[in-house]
Amino acid sequence: MRFTSIIFALAAVGFSAGCSTFVRNRAGDATAPSQVTPSEALAIAQRYAEHPWRPFARNILHGVDAAGVAVHTPDIGHRTPPERPGWWLPGEVNRGVPYKWGGFDALADFDRAIDGGFAAGDVSTAAKRRADNAAVSAGAAGVDCSGFVSRCLKLPSGHDTTQLPGVCRPLASGGELRPGDLLNIPHGHVLLCAGWARPDRSWVYFYDTGSAPNYWKPGLKEAPLAALLALGYQPLRYLGMAHEPSTSGKEVITRAIRARAAVVPEPVVGER
Repeated sequence: MRFTSIIFALAAVGFSAGCSTFVRNRAGDATAPSQVTPSEALAIAQRYAEHPWRPFARNILHGVDAAGVAVHTPDIGHRTPPERPGWWLPGEVNRGVPYKWGGFDALADFDRAIDGGFAAGDVSTAAKRRADNAAVSAGAAGVDCSGFVSRCLKLPSGHDTTQLPGVCRPLASGGELRPGDLLNIPHGHVLLCAGWARPDRSWVYFYDTGSAPNYWKPGLKEAPLAALLALGYQPLRYLGMAHEPSTSGKEVITRAIRARAAVVPEPVVGER
């Protein structure tokens, strides 16, 4: 009798603390490749943006890998083109997983690859975009824009910008965006929406990698929604995204994190 009373008491308050999301969430489509909540997606994005790692000179490559694929790591010495410079420092603890064309590394896999001497990232170039999958290096580690978003959605495999619409449903307008939704351009770029940056919903927070100003690492940014839509970004909602009625993104994107968001008043399509 005492145990039964406890169960009913917990049910009456909606299961506190860590169990509360079970009661509040409306599950995503059961046929989706994964199930994820907006808070989980944003937390994964932030972990990729802040992940600590220590590379060395052996992780730098500006040439070809063992298979003959051209690789350019976004280390501090990378200056081609000059407006999209590299950033990570050998011998130092860096934060943020570097961009890698075609990359879909889990954080633990990335760490093992760096310890094993893999190239730390591989920037996007016109030649890589023309070659597409043939330009993906097996000797480099990191994530590209769609690999990063695929990880945030807990997808079992990387989905590129042409495949992501197949596991999402389109939204009628950008005004319907919620944290965890996507803004996607097939064959272009993809962003993970993180909430509204202005009370009038004219600006949106988003995570991505491969776009200005910090091209070659994941980060939180804010930009005018109208400008993003004008570039051709399509609002999408992942089929396996659970609905958290109270989630605004603020639970994960704290005031300190929002204060560090890069302001992008005139966005361009990333990775190009």
